[in-house]
This record gives sequence, structure tokens and C-alpha cells, in this order.
Amino acid sequence: MKIFTMRWHRILFVMMIAGILATQTQANASGKTLAATMEVYVFPKAGQTGTQQSQEEAACYEWATQNVGTDPFDLSKQAAQQQAATEQAKANTQQGIPGSGARGALRGAAAGAIVGEIANNDAGKGAAYGAAAGAVVNRRRARRAQHQETQQIEQQGQAKQQSTQHQVENFKKAFGVCLEAKDYLVKF
Repeated sequence: MKIFTMRWHRILFVMMIAGILATQTQANASGKTLAATMEVYVFPKAGQTGTQQSQEEAACYEWATQNVGTDPFDLSKQAAQQQAATEQAKANTQQGIPGSGARGALRGAAAGAIVGEIANNDAGKGAAYGAAAGAVVNRRRARRAQHQETQQIEQQGQAKQQSTQHQVENFKKAFGVCLEAKDYLVKF
């Protein structure tokens, strides 16, 4: 049983390194190092080779992921999803509340008919004026509520983006510390 567990851990470790190397290979295909894709600039102070630097960047990437608890590539995907969700929610609130003017018109007509009947014995005119006023008032209320909801959605989206940005910055710090310990000059 112990041998099986040890093999399983080795398999997981190899798969994890393969994933990092695949990410690194994709970055190299675009001409950037793993660090450069995260806007972290690394210079080898002790004459390390490009291959050695790539391996050490991969090791530091793994170390930073474990110590910070986040992966910047996953965070960027989450940020994109959050942005899309925020935009969709804003679009939904800006479509309006169907029937808000009609509901106001009905209430206004009822109130106007009563006032018209009492004031000058013309319930029809009172109902017409009341309907118009009720529709306008209700539409304004609906727009105001929509505006407040849109602002709230935007604020929540901004808070999530700030949190994500903070997590990315923490990851970059940990990644940089690891590379500096391996004798590289690191700038963000």
C-alpha cells in the first residue's frame, strides 16, 4: 500500500510539472518567458542559462502558487468571467421594468377620476390627467431604481476586480522572492 501511495504521489508530481512546462512552452512559443507573461521581468545575475532560468521560473511558479494559494492564470480567467457577469447584469437592469408606466397610469387614472369627480364633476378629464401623471412618475421611479441597481452592480464588480488584482500582486511578490533567492534580479 505504501509503494502504491508513493507511486501515486510521483505520478501527480510529474503531471504537475508537465502542466507547468506546457504553460511555459506556450509562453515560449509566443516569445515570452513564464515570468514575462505575468509582467514580471527577470535578469540572471549569476550567468544562468535560458534553460536553467525557465526551470527555475517553473519551480518558483509552483512554490508561489502553493504558498499564496492562487494561480495568476486562473485569476485572470476568473476576472474575465466576473467582468462578463457584471456587464450582463448591467445590461439586464438597463432593459427596464416592463409595464412600470402602465401600472402608474392605472393608479393615476384611478386617483385622477376620484379627484376630478370631487373637484369639478369631470371624472374623465381627471382620469386622463391622473393616468399621464402616474405613468411619468412611475417611469421616473423605475429609472431611478435601475440606476441605483446598476451602480451597485458596478461597485460589486469593481470590488471583485480589486480583490483579484490584490491576489495577483501577492503572487508576483512571492514569485519574485523565490527568483531573487535563486540569484535573479526581478522587477514588476
